[in-house]
Amino acid sequence: MASSSPDQSADALPPANANHFVSWSKSQVMEADFDLLVFCPVPLTRNQLLVDFSAAFDRQPHPDPQLEQAIEKIWELRVAAQPSLFNGTKFRYGGFREIRNADGKAPVIVSLCLGLTDYRTFVGSNLSSSWQDFLVPTKDDAERCKHTSSPLGNAAIVETADHQIVVLQRSADVGEYPGTLVFPGGHPEPEEAGILSHSESDKPTKAELEKRIAEEMFEGITREVVEETGIPSSALSDPVFIGCSRRKQNVRPAAFFYLKSSLTSDQVLHSYQHAEHFYESTALYTVTPDALIEDAKRMPGCHQGGAALYQLMREEGLKQST
Repeated sequence: MASSSPDQSADALPPANANHFVSWSKSQVMEADFDLLVFCPVPLTRNQLLVDFSAAFDRQPHPDPQLEQAIEKIWELRVAAQPSLFNGTKFRYGGFREIRNADGKAPVIVSLCLGLTDYRTFVGSNLSSSWQDFLVPTKDDAERCKHTSSPLGNAAIVETADHQIVVLQRSADVGEYPGTLVFPGGHPEPEEAGILSHSESDKPTKAELEKRIAEEMFEGITREVVEETGIPSSALSDPVFIGCSRRKQNVRPAAFFYLKSSLTSDQVLHSYQHAEHFYESTALYTVTPDALIEDAKRMPGCHQGGAALYQLMREEGLKQST
């Protein structure tokens, strides 16, 4: 493991349940530290990933007032201990819908159901030691998580010109899982799409706004890769969407994208020395695709799911090439 460190006609369906696309066995998924929420056998391009943006997908307050009041207290304590943390508006994952061809064959378009939340509420609900108290005991995925913040993160599987995968080791001064291995990423940003709240934007139509958000899903992950690895955008392919994973610990969801780089592993390691957000990590590694699943065991659950999505994408590609 090399490393570097800085000095068509379609019908919309209701929101789908977790693991709908998964080709893994149920026992494999149940034993893992993640759930695969969305898996696209063939990665989706920009015009194949849609967004349904609505306040209906915002978090619903918990009926227990003590849990609600604890959110602000937990945030204040976290900021006091870690002053680098700051609040910000995020997109909230509220499920997804498949859009099928009229003939009922495999879905070719996915629509992500997104609301709004913020990082403060995430820290006070999902990252709370009482996070399980925010869950509703039901198998319905959206209903189960309706009281959690569940901001949608993003992460990239970046493959170099010599077929290595880029991973980072997180620094100690981050909000989640300091010191662990992760893929480059962060969050798609509502502000980048001109959204401050459901009522405060520059008043585009709903269709225009959702198009902006879908575009931010792709632009945002490219931005995160450039900032965190130093790889120039000119050396990256256009991202494709491969699915969403969620770690079982505190039900944290993330969208995963696949990008190819025209740089070799050595060139990526050199680019990392000039990464704008190098302070978020302490080292960059490149690993072989075959070694990724083993290395992913050192990642948070949602990123383990990202590695699984990548492996499933590779398997599908092999099937189609034979």
